[in-house]
Amino acid sequence: METAVDRRIAFINPFGTAAFDAIIEETLVPYAARGTSVDVIHLEGVPANIDYYYPMHLMQLAIFDEVRRLEERGYDAVVVGCCYDPGVRVARELVDIPVVGPLEAAMNHASYFGHSFTVVTDHAKARPWLEDLVRIHGAGNCRGVRCIDWYVTDMIRDTTAVADDAAAACLQALKDDQAEVVILGCTIIGGCLEREIMTTGRHRELPILNPNLLALKAAETLADLHRMGKYTISRVGLYQRHEQHDAAEAEEVRRRWHLVDRGAVETGG
Repeated sequence: METAVDRRIAFINPFGTAAFDAIIEETLVPYAARGTSVDVIHLEGVPANIDYYYPMHLMQLAIFDEVRRLEERGYDAVVVGCCYDPGVRVARELVDIPVVGPLEAAMNHASYFGHSFTVVTDHAKARPWLEDLVRIHGAGNCRGVRCIDWYVTDMIRDTTAVADDAAAACLQALKDDQAEVVILGCTIIGGCLEREIMTTGRHRELPILNPNLLALKAAETLADLHRMGKYTISRVGLYQRHEQHDAAEAEEVRRRWHLVDRGAVETGG
């Protein structure tokens, strides 16, 4: 008997390339709940490498436009698939559906699996950004942020090596930081390690949290609550909309400074 789809989740790989779509789809979709449809997509017309902050901010403009499109197309929640959590807070100002950042979701889930955690990310450039996100979210039980010295453009060429390096770094973090669990602070590292676990069973026993999986589970839960009309996002402070203050001014900003051509941002799935 075929099960009706109850919730539609979009997982955006926020890179201007389809190179990472397959690894996320094969390591994430099997974990979706019954009744969840997950579409793994990417952005066109944006930089492929967002490890540097200027191209990352250019990409965020496309994220804002894409999240609006996805809400209009009937998606119930969106995951912005990068542990920089790029554009997530601004996107929440723009739409009513849940917008989930993988690092935030993983940190929110961490206490269910252990008292303290360390984040292991990809390279030294990312480390300060993630340290700032840890502070923003008040994750007092974070023991620190470490890195494995890989860039995403290289990871896809040797996912097994990435998985092994990540596992080794996580074991070292558990020992040196006396952390109880480790959060992978990069969605592509998460995909590499999950692929190794799914295909060989190696590293399965390690207390390592995959941010992609926890973001999906957060999105499913928040999508259900949103569909039930429960706990809508507050518009009185951080996520207040521009038009609530001055609708004409908000429209003028969108008209004059609409920097991303809506028609140029096409999904990859």
